Amino acid sequence: MLNITRFVLNPFQENTYLVYDQVSREAIVIDPGMYYEEENKAVDKFLADNNLLLTGIVNTHLHLDHCFGVEFLKQKYGAELAAHKADAPLGDSMPQQCRRFGIKDRDKGVAIDRRLAAGDIISIGDNELKVIHVPGHSPGGIALYCAAQHFVFVGDSLFKGSIGRTDLEGGNHATLIRAITDGLLSLPDDTTVLSGHGEPTTIGYERRSNPYL
Repeated sequence: MLNITRFVLNPFQENTYLVYDQVSREAIVIDPGMYYEEENKAVDKFLADNNLLLTGIVNTHLHLDHCFGVEFLKQKYGAELAAHKADAPLGDSMPQQCRRFGIKDRDKGVAIDRRLAAGDIISIGDNELKVIHVPGHSPGGIALYCAAQHFVFVGDSLFKGSIGRTDLEGGNHATLIRAITDGLLSLPDDTTVLSGHGEPTTIGYERRSNPYL
């Protein structure tokens, strides 16, 4: 069984998720947004206090606020980054992304080590997360679906009562609506939606109530 801990981090109030298997103690970090040193220390402390082995990093997309902590985790834990291949140009453009938001202390791109595609499986102990391609907020946006426990990490594609913005590089509104409709709203209504910002929701609630859908 998987446990999930959420950290709300950086000036963008981004949700970073630490997901771990109770038996094997294997863990991954989804969308590491640690910007400040105390945020790095908080993740370190949680891993140490719970005797967890970090086996990987998975990004739902490669916008800056979801990537601030990637290099720290790579260097300290030797973890590799998995993300959709279509977002590789966003990773390369990380310094430019940061400068557009007035952040001048980041001058290195983010390199994908494992290039994901729809249908790929992320393993954590005996548990599986299935990759769903959800482009539109970014070309390589993905969701990570756990059918056994009825939850899905959706990054910035879908929020409670809203959807991701599509005015950033590589965004497309029609593509996002189609991807949400085909890729996310096809999941069971009781699926918990864990977004890149804000509070959880469910697929059923968004199907019935989201004004953008």
